[in-house]
Amino acid sequence: MSQENSFITSAKRVIEIEAQAISALASRMNDDFVTACTLLQNCVGKVVVCGMGKSGHIGHKIAATLASTGTPSFFMHPGEANHGDLGMLSKGDVLLAISNSGETAELVNLLPIVKRLNVPVIAMTNSVTSSLGQHADVVLNISVEKEACSLGLAPTSSTTATLVMGDALAVALLDRKGFTSDDFALSHPGGSLGRKLLLKVSDIMLTGSELPLVDENALVADALLEISNKGLGMTGVIDNQGILIGIFTDGDLRRILDARIDLHTATVTQVMTKGGKTTMPEQLAVEALNLMETHKISALMVTDETRKPVGAFNMHMLLKAGVL
Repeated sequence: MSQENSFITSAKRVIEIEAQAISALASRMNDDFVTACTLLQNCVGKVVVCGMGKSGHIGHKIAATLASTGTPSFFMHPGEANHGDLGMLSKGDVLLAISNSGETAELVNLLPIVKRLNVPVIAMTNSVTSSLGQHADVVLNISVEKEACSLGLAPTSSTTATLVMGDALAVALLDRKGFTSDDFALSHPGGSLGRKLLLKVSDIMLTGSELPLVDENALVADALLEISNKGLGMTGVIDNQGILIGIFTDGDLRRILDARIDLHTATVTQVMTKGGKTTMPEQLAVEALNLMETHKISALMVTDETRKPVGAFNMHMLLKAGVL
C-alpha cells in the first residue's frame, strides 16, 4: 500500500469509528438527559464545567457553547479548584463534571465540598458505578465501544462523544428557552458574525444630500448625472409628493442605449424600472443582502412606510461593513 493510501485508510477508519460513537449517543437520550436539561434550565447561578486533561479541553468548549447560547457558564480547572479556585462555585450553581473513567482524582476530591454546598452534579462519564457516577445527581453516559486511536490509548472517540453530548445539552436548552438570533448576536458583538446579526440597514445607508434622487420630470441625462455624482450605480425617481415611483440604474442605461433612445429628450419615467425593490431602515443588513442576491441587484433604495426615500446603499457598502 502506498503512503498516500495508508494515510487515507487510517483517516477513514477514524471517521467511521467516531461516527459510530456519535450515533450510539442517540439511544441514550432518555430520562437522564431530560433531568440534566431540567437542572441546567432551572439553574439560578452559573453552570460550572470541570474536567482534567483532554476532558478539560472539551469542557472549555462546552462551557463556551453554553455561554454563547443563553446558559451562563464558565470552566473551572479541577487541579486549581483543589487549591483555592473552588471559591468560583457557590450555591445556586450546577457542576457539570467530565471524566471518562469517572475516577479522576482531582475531580473526585472536589465532590464532598460540592455536596456540602448543595450544588447539583451532572456527570459525563462512561461508568455509572464510578466514584463520580455514584456521587452525581444524574449521569450522562458518554461511553464508546473503542477509541479511534489504533493503540486504543489516545482519547479520540470518547472526547468526540463528550463534545457532542455537550452540544446536545446546549442546543436543547437553546430551543427550550426560545433563544433567537438577536440574543445570539448580543454575545457575539465582535467579528463578522456579530456584524451580520446586529447591523441594520439604517447603520450603513447614505442619507440626506448623499441620497441619489431625481423627480419624475427629469431627463435621462439628468438621471445619469445624479448616478455619477452619488456613486451608487442608481438613482431613485420620486413624484411631486416625494413618493418613490421607480429606480433608474446603470443596467437601465445599457438597455436604452441598445434601443437608441435619445438621452437628451427622453424623460427618466419612460425608461425607469417602475416601483423597484426597496427595504426599510429597521431591516437587518443581512436580510437586505439576501434580497439583493435573490433579485440580482447591486443597490437598494430605503424607504419609510409611505415609500418616501430615506436612504440608499449598495453591495460595496455591505462589503465594507463586513456583512458579506
